[in-house]
Amino acid sequence: MLQQLGVEILDMGVVPDQPERVKQAFEQAAAMADVVITSGGVSVGEADYIKPTLRELGEINFWKIAMKPGRPLTYGKLGKAHFFGLPGNPVAVMVTFLQFVKPALQQLSGAEVTSPLRFKARACNAIRKRPGRMEFQRGIYSQAEDGNLQVRLTGRQGSGILSSMSLANCFIVLSDEQADVAIGDEILVEPIL
Repeated sequence: MLQQLGVEILDMGVVPDQPERVKQAFEQAAAMADVVITSGGVSVGEADYIKPTLRELGEINFWKIAMKPGRPLTYGKLGKAHFFGLPGNPVAVMVTFLQFVKPALQQLSGAEVTSPLRFKARACNAIRKRPGRMEFQRGIYSQAEDGNLQVRLTGRQGSGILSSMSLANCFIVLSDEQADVAIGDEILVEPIL
């Protein structure tokens, strides 16, 4: 996803879940880059050292958002560098990258940032959803026989199920107020570009 944006990538590889190694990597990254992006280690497990290290060396602007997948997203500053701490599950990484990091990188690079294209489509599946957080389900939109747009889920939606993302051509965007979706309901769709 970074390659598609044409940014210069400095890959620091995998950093072991050890506080001193994470601190050392943060210091090196902040000295070399305008933006530091990590994946994993942002939650509250015993080996999640991103938050305390960022607090020690920089600042946390937010940590945890009301979104699924991607709740443990972190944003802050690490010296002069912008810092994005993405979740560890692959689908959550891709969703948070596309929703937050990509527009931020476009803005920082001086590119025009526009709101994502979103439109309505009829649901082909019932979708269980509790109000209280925004959800980005993965789907496939198409034109129905009657000419209207329809959207179906790609299958199981767990944040570790990579096929839910690789099969998708869109996100089914369910607002935080949204409850369960019935077949035939009109729902919001955002193409994955």
